[in-house]
Parts: sequence; C-alpha cells; structure tokens
Amino acid sequence: MKAFETISWKNLKKHFESIRNKNILSYFKDDNRLNDFAFEFANIYFDFSKHRWDKKMLRLFSDFARDMKTRQAIEDMFSGKIINLTEKRAVLHTALRQQNDEAVFVSGRNVIQDIRKSEAQIKNFTGKVISGEWKGISGKRITDVVNIGIGGSDLGPKMVVKALTNYRNHLKMHFLSNIDPFKLDALINKINLETTLFVIVSKSFSTQETLTNAKKIQEIYLDKFGKTAIAKHFVTVSTQIEKARKFGINPDNIFPMWDWVGGRYSLWSPAGISIPLAIGYEKYQLLKAGAYAMDNHFRNEKFEKNLPAIAAFLTLLYNNLYGYETEAYIPYADKLQFLPDFLQQLIMESNGKSVDLSGQAVNWQTGNIVWGNTGTNAQHSFFQLLHQGTKIIPVNFIAERQNKNTRFKENHKILLANMIAQSEALMIGDRNEITYKNFEGNRPSTTILLDEITPESLGSLLAYYEHKTFTEAWLWQINAFDQFGVELGKRLANRILEDFEQSTHHHDSSTQTLIRKISK
Repeated sequence: MKAFETISWKNLKKHFESIRNKNILSYFKDDNRLNDFAFEFANIYFDFSKHRWDKKMLRLFSDFARDMKTRQAIEDMFSGKIINLTEKRAVLHTALRQQNDEAVFVSGRNVIQDIRKSEAQIKNFTGKVISGEWKGISGKRITDVVNIGIGGSDLGPKMVVKALTNYRNHLKMHFLSNIDPFKLDALINKINLETTLFVIVSKSFSTQETLTNAKKIQEIYLDKFGKTAIAKHFVTVSTQIEKARKFGINPDNIFPMWDWVGGRYSLWSPAGISIPLAIGYEKYQLLKAGAYAMDNHFRNEKFEKNLPAIAAFLTLLYNNLYGYETEAYIPYADKLQFLPDFLQQLIMESNGKSVDLSGQAVNWQTGNIVWGNTGTNAQHSFFQLLHQGTKIIPVNFIAERQNKNTRFKENHKILLANMIAQSEALMIGDRNEITYKNFEGNRPSTTILLDEITPESLGSLLAYYEHKTFTEAWLWQINAFDQFGVELGKRLANRILEDFEQSTHHHDSSTQTLIRKISK
C-alpha cells in the first residue's frame, strides 16, 4: 500500500488547505478545545490543544490510519508476527513488559517463558550485588557499576537511571560509551577496581566501541589481579554466548538476549540491567508496569483518543503538510536531561528511511529531525529561533507537576512558570510596531505534565514515544526496526584503521590526506 494515495488522505489534505492559515488562538473561542485535545492518562496530562488543527482534522487523520490498516499493524507487532521484514524478525519489546503470562509465540516458541526465566536471573543477580553478597576479587562488596555499551545499550539505561535519581540505591552508576580515551582515563582514575562491577552490553559481542573499552579494562584486571578477577568483576548481556565465554565471562554471569529486541528498545530487556542495579528489581518492574499500561492503551483505544497515535498524526501534519521538518523536545526537569538524546536515537534511527516496505524509494518526507535540551537552559540558547526565526519548529514540553524531594519548592514553581509561559508565548506572540520586537506567534507545542516522575509514569511516557514512532513509520510505510544506515561507516572505519599502519585501500584525496596526517 502506497502512503498518501488513499481517499482518506486526499480528504484530509483538502481540509488542511481550508485551515492551514488559521491561528491557533482562534480555536480557543470554542470552549470545547480542551475537551477535544487534552487527556489524562494515569497521572499524566497530555495537552495537544496548542496545535494548528481542529477536531475535524483529527477525525480525518483517524480515518487515514484506519484506511492504512494501522490497527492490524499494531496487532501484528504485539502478537509476534515478523514485521521487521528486512531482517525477518519479530518486534517484541512489548512482551518484555507484559504483566501476565499470556503466551506470545515467535517461530513456535513461547517467548514469555524465556522472559520469565531471564527476569528470575536478573532479580537474583541484582539482589546479590545490591545486598553486598556479591564480592569483588579482594572480598569487598561492590560500590560502583560501569555500564559499557553504546547506542541503545547506553542511551536508554543512562536516561532512566538519571530520571529516577530519587529512587536510587547506594551503588554509584557510570556509563562508558564513547571510544574516546579521555572518557576511559577519567573513569579508571575515579573508581576503585576492587569494588567495581563492569556490565558489558553488546548484542553481537562485536561492537567496536564496546569491545575495545571492555578489553582495555580487562587487560588492567589481568595485569593487576590475574584471570580469576574477570569472573568477579565482569558480566555481559549478549546473544553471542560463546564469544562472551571466550572473553573470560563466567557462564553464570552471561545474560542472554533475543534478536526480536531492537537496540533502541532494549532498556526493557537484560540490556537494561543497569536500571535494576541502580533502583532495585521491584522498582524496575514498576517501570515495566507503567509501559504496559500505555501498551494496552495504544493497542485498544480508538485513534481519536489514542495518545501515541495523536502524537504521530501531529508529526505527519507538520512534516507532510506544513513542511516543518524538525521537532524540539524540551524537558523542564533536569532528571530528564538525557531524554532528548534517547529520543534522537528512538525516532531518527527508526524513521530515518528513504525506502518503503516494498523496497521502493519513497517520494514523500519521512523521519523528522529531533533535538532539544533541558529548560530553562534552552531558553537562553535556541529559544530565540523558536520564537522569531524563519523556521517553524513544533515544541514538546515535558515536566513533572511536583517534586516532593526538593527543599526548594519555589524554584520548582519558577521552573514550571517558565515552561507554561514559553508554551503560551509561542502561541499568542506579541504584536509590536517595532519589527525586531514583534513576535508572530501561532507556533505549535505539546505539553506533557507528569504528576511526578516515578518508575510507572516514566515507563508510560517512554512507551508513548515508542508507539508514536511506530505509528509514524507505519503511516509512512517504512520499516522502523532496522538500521542499515549505520553499517557503512563501521565497515569503512575498519579499513581506515588498517591504512593507519599500511595503506592498502584506495580513498579520495581528502580522506587519504587525513589518514596520512593522523598516521604520522
């Protein structure tokens, strides 16, 4: 099925032309605006009212989603069908947070049984580390944990651990992703090797950055403590059990993964093991329970009230009709500092595709550019462009209504006042005869207000963004679950490494000169 060839899309586009120049403020003359575009979900408030659309547009988008058989696509994902067609894989991050034991089959195997076995292993392991039962080579309890991974093996766990700061235990958490030796040097100088546990997270156990860092740290342990230290200070999460064993990992310390878990969704899998290490297994399960609640909403709610679907419709509205190609994500909560980074991978790695599901080049715009920073810092950097620049950039504001753990309640009020003011200012503008003081307004935004950042509310929020991304991909008719675009650079990097020692490959003059300068 070709995107944008349905009658429903043509109807939608026709209505769009009739409202495209309307001002958002004009819609608020209708007292039902919030009734149509604001929703409560499990202590999270979603406000989609400050957007350049009306109720009829939402209804037409819902018709379009139905014509595109989106409901069947959603069910195919949840039921374990092969929807990652290029890699011939199921996509079942949703099964990882399923709160009941209803069977989900992949190639005739009930994966829920595998998940429950893995969960028991993680619960046992994390309990030992947190309680102090797990000892290092010198008999001391673990004080520090280092997650060695990159991409989804780093961004998701790091983001969640930071977001749930108020739920943290005594373990000090570190995340090593970049291959830049500065980061590794700084880490080694900071930790006590006798009381540090390293978690190597690599689905393939061949990721260059992860394995290079892990091997350098392994060499330090072998030199200082001998071979027996590896089993006490290293665990791994991987699909490649034999490779991990050859590295020296004790088989009991290997947490298996499955190929039906994509990297950017892997925080829900054993790849997210740093999360239960940081907050405890029970709170990690609450994170999953929150995601499961959003899963059920997405799977069952009609599109007109389906939160991830509505968010996806807005992306298509701006990307494919208005021609706005970027989205800003501004969390007004320092605990959500890494949320924009996480969303960059989730959205741009998923939907940065130019070929449709039939293998043909698309002739429409797909994945938006995603970026952002925390408020109020962002107000003093790029908000000038958001308010008065020539580009219209829809903004997503995210905050928590209350922070029970701070002594500085007034600061929190000022923070939220700034967020609400920015949302209002983008919409209403400020007419001024002095041109450089004029604000046109009519700039759209979504506001998401969590009652409080808890494991449950964070889980729901992350699942909301995952399903938003999937819905966009389906409506664009692209595969959200492969990432071949990152492979070419990896292959060329290995060739260039060889050429640093002895040039054997042909390169363009620019590349060749750079190799020569670094090889000196």
